[in-house]
Amino acid sequence: MRATAAVAIGAAGACVVLLAGCTSHPAPDDRPAAAKNGDIAPLSGRATALPVPLGKGSRVPADFNGDGHRDLVVNDLVKAPGDTHGDDAGIGVLYGTAGPRALDPVVRRLLTPRANAAPVDGTLPAAFDAAAACDLDKDGFSDLIVATDPPYNGIGRPPVPLQLLFGSPSGLGGKAVVLRIPEKARYGNDWPDHPVCGDFDGDGSTDLAVTASAGRVSFLRGPFTRTGAPRTATAPVPGGGPALSAPSPKPDANGDGYDDLVVSARTPKPGASAKGKLLLGGPDGPGRAGGRYVLDAVRTPPAPLLPSGETTPTTDVLQYADFDGDKRPDLVTRTHRGERADVLALYPATAPSHPLLTFSSSVFLR
Repeated sequence: MRATAAVAIGAAGACVVLLAGCTSHPAPDDRPAAAKNGDIAPLSGRATALPVPLGKGSRVPADFNGDGHRDLVVNDLVKAPGDTHGDDAGIGVLYGTAGPRALDPVVRRLLTPRANAAPVDGTLPAAFDAAAACDLDKDGFSDLIVATDPPYNGIGRPPVPLQLLFGSPSGLGGKAVVLRIPEKARYGNDWPDHPVCGDFDGDGSTDLAVTASAGRVSFLRGPFTRTGAPRTATAPVPGGGPALSAPSPKPDANGDGYDDLVVSARTPKPGASAKGKLLLGGPDGPGRAGGRYVLDAVRTPPAPLLPSGETTPTTDVLQYADFDGDKRPDLVTRTHRGERADVLALYPATAPSHPLLTFSSSVFLR
């Protein structure tokens, strides 16, 4: 039995879970701090994005273009200087590279509700946040599960808010499809939420688990079709809770060949210590109690400098995963002051206090 690699996408302050030299184009009121440790300035970027390298498929986690290099997903993007409404800009995707810095900010894409979300009852969602990444259709290209806010009048069972964007040789793009959860796999009137990827039944295909009402879990067996439908689904299983996540760093917590789930009272904050309980996978999917589970905290290095401001900067862990292919987890953080200035940093496992790169999420808005 094979444990399928899956990725939870970390967002600043929440888990829903992700360089070549650049020309600096800082905004007039956001002057970059001086580069240090050989890094590029935090607000660096190139106005024109380069094409995504064409891939042939891989088994690397979060590899949306299948070129063998892990990609990074960023939910919380800074607001543009002229954006008076403060609308969510979308999801930023930075594609991996074989270069020494593992990621390149000039190979990037912005996913937005207008361009990429599926309308529900003729309405495009306003919320559009990456929640998890894994190869759902077993084609060698990772796919993205996105959390949205479809219209709902509060009466009866709500629509499914999760949508799927499928990977391809050129990465993520096109229109998403709504995740299809068969009626028999739903329970109660809670929103299906907290999607977790994993090979919970050990058959080699990636499955999905999402929350249902009354502490139940909807288990959807993969592979999935391009219309968003699972291969099969069963009645929701008990033993779940308000929030689901994957064990870390290995999805198969007890090494029995089946991926497992972590059940907790609230969504674990990326990089922070958390406690929960295990729901173990098996031939019939997740359902066996596995005892207590503790997620250890990730040590964060001193944050890169940000332009001066009135508030204290906050640093969040985005991803703790292998980006350079050396089988050791690297660390990606986002330090931000409000919604107008931020700096993302990639710290390699070989030098955890010295970032390989720094850049601002403002590159996705160009």
